[in-house]
Amino acid sequence: MPFNIGLSGLNAAQADLQTTGNNVSNSGTTGFKRSRAEFGDVFAQSFGGISQTAIGSGTRLQAVTQQFSQGRTEFTENGLDLAINGEGFFVLNDQGSTAYTRAGEFQVNRDGFLVNNQGQQLQGYPPQDPNTADPNFNTGQLEDIRLQTGAAPPNATTSVEALLNLRSDAERPPEEPFNLNEPDTYNFSTSLTLYDSLGTARDASIYFVKGEEVGQWAAHVAVDGVADDTPYELTFDGSGSIESVERTPPEVTVAFDNGADDLEFEIDFGGTTQYGGDFAVNDLNQDGFASGRLTGVDIDDSGVVFARFTNGQSTVLGQVAMANFTNPQGLEQLGNNNWAETFAAGEPVFAAPGTGNLGTIQAGALEASNVDIAQELVNLITAQRNFQANAQTISTADQVTQTIINIR
Repeated sequence: MPFNIGLSGLNAAQADLQTTGNNVSNSGTTGFKRSRAEFGDVFAQSFGGISQTAIGSGTRLQAVTQQFSQGRTEFTENGLDLAINGEGFFVLNDQGSTAYTRAGEFQVNRDGFLVNNQGQQLQGYPPQDPNTADPNFNTGQLEDIRLQTGAAPPNATTSVEALLNLRSDAERPPEEPFNLNEPDTYNFSTSLTLYDSLGTARDASIYFVKGEEVGQWAAHVAVDGVADDTPYELTFDGSGSIESVERTPPEVTVAFDNGADDLEFEIDFGGTTQYGGDFAVNDLNQDGFASGRLTGVDIDDSGVVFARFTNGQSTVLGQVAMANFTNPQGLEQLGNNNWAETFAAGEPVFAAPGTGNLGTIQAGALEASNVDIAQELVNLITAQRNFQANAQTISTADQVTQTIINIR
């Protein structure tokens, strides 16, 4: 019996050494979670035996459990590296089956999908309307996140916002009628760039002519050097605030010969004033833009993936999905930093990062292994001592047995 007890101790110490060695070997593995060998004592007692005098039969390995404590965050220069701050796992599509990981080393494959080093595709939620500033996501549908690698389509100008101050004591131009090529026919002018439906930039100018009546101005619009026949009629009250803006129709329509649709836009003069100060352009903007090329991808802490383009626009591509389990220690280890769902782990709960008990995402960073090298080295010494002590148990038992055999 002492031999078996000592042998069980040797096996336990060996398992402890292997577990600790595996931790040490993965101290540099992204998203790795250290393991712990857990043991239990062995008692063999027959029916009717006396428990007070029962002697144990050694030890046995009960389980090797992973410890899902947070690893430190290491920042990188890759915007597609993702670290989880808190609980949860990334969801991966592994050729139709689902795997889970804490390792966020992602890249773009030849088809534009976000994948890890094993080619497993990162799962996310598609946007319901990618062209809005705050899109909602279809959280009931998981799909592979794919980056838009083509050009972003242009957007034709539909509205212009003009916030200016027209000098109240300006004199009416000496020349009548208006001619954009004759500076004496208007008081002030300003310009901006508009875009047609093909994304072609168009030079636009607004010319202001003081009217015969007090507080009246005419705003003439010209696109690509061609003036529109109908001006905006602006009327200001005694405090210098705009009182009315009239034009029939309110939209300016311009036709082009490059195949683009007719450009229709309306100018909002709601913030324009007539004060005694100099002519000033406080704000002049429009909602059109040209086509653009992809310049980069940003991922915020809620997992929303944005594509940035050279035209200053951004498009929402999706939201990274995360999963969590009631008992993460029950997950099956698949290797390559992956886990699989099991009955012991419970059903996965899918949600967006930062919701419920799920952690947030840090882009441009990776979660390092949670292995503490100093602690593991101490564990190695302890396991080595345990192995030596159990070997001594076998050696002592051998000496006792030899003594009994030598009795005559």
